[in-house]
Amino acid sequence: MPERNGIPPFSVISGRQVFGVLDGNEKKVVDIVESAYRLHGEGDTVNPPSYFLRFPDRPASRIIALPASVGGDNSVDGVKWISSFPGNVANGVPRASAVLILNDHDTGYPIACLESSVISAARTAASAALAAAALTRGHDRPRRVGFLGTGLIARYLHTYLARTGWEFDEIGVHDLNAESADGFRDYLDGAGTTGTITVHPDAESLIRGSDLVVLATVAGTPHIHDVDWFRHDPLVLNVSLRDLAPEIILISTNIVDDVDHCLKADTSPHLAEQLTGDRGFLSGTLFDVLEGRVDLPRDRPLVFSPFGLGVLDLAVAKHVYDELGESGALSVVPDFFHETDRHRKADK
Repeated sequence: MPERNGIPPFSVISGRQVFGVLDGNEKKVVDIVESAYRLHGEGDTVNPPSYFLRFPDRPASRIIALPASVGGDNSVDGVKWISSFPGNVANGVPRASAVLILNDHDTGYPIACLESSVISAARTAASAALAAAALTRGHDRPRRVGFLGTGLIARYLHTYLARTGWEFDEIGVHDLNAESADGFRDYLDGAGTTGTITVHPDAESLIRGSDLVVLATVAGTPHIHDVDWFRHDPLVLNVSLRDLAPEIILISTNIVDDVDHCLKADTSPHLAEQLTGDRGFLSGTLFDVLEGRVDLPRDRPLVFSPFGLGVLDLAVAKHVYDELGESGALSVVPDFFHETDRHRKADK
């Protein structure tokens, strides 16, 4: 409902509200993410390069701005501002925190500020679940899954896989932090997991024992180099993007969510491009897979590397905003925009 001068009201949406909309509706979120990917593939989005704010005194940390615009029937513009401070983990605090601003399509005015770590985790997990389903379409789904890295993203990834129909006989877990690995195992037990849960002592045993490998670490440089670990040709969800040495990328079938975005910032595919001097190792994008345009050989590892597009965050955030608006639960900040007259008359 527009305020004076046609300016829309501004709302603040908490993480609790975001979670309340998304939790239990994982299939809907996957559908939203798929629609956003299709709009992106059809050219009905704007997704500029992400901007990385880095700190000389804190080289492991960064804050990233992801501006984007989504077209279609539910168009919206905006930006996600997400920080990654790996040192938080040692203090029992999640690595990432984020806010997201939605802008009105017609006026450009901000209409909402949303807590966005939940949105970011949900869209990441939904993207991976969508890719896993698309990349195994027409084939038996893997029954042995391994999670390398056991933080918030790993938990969301498991939740989205489980709630979109995936079933596992064996679930492997490994983390450099033994306490985190044990905590993830406890989460799996509490989630009603029926498969056998194994905490692996190292990455090698986890990868060799998994047909679906989920990489969800905070690694900044490759630490997995041995191509022999992948001799059984698993499906790899390369969510953390920097675990795999380029040699592993080069022996695999590689699908990305967006070529230009994924091949930058020293991701594993970017390192492979630097090593070879070209992008011939890429087979296509997730949109190509959804459209049936890509041949996916089964005699080599299959790696999905999602850089994470701002359009996905906006699409999910707009869904949250709309759902809360329809339920009357939006928390509007009165008079957030103060100067709303171009020529304010002087007080008499």
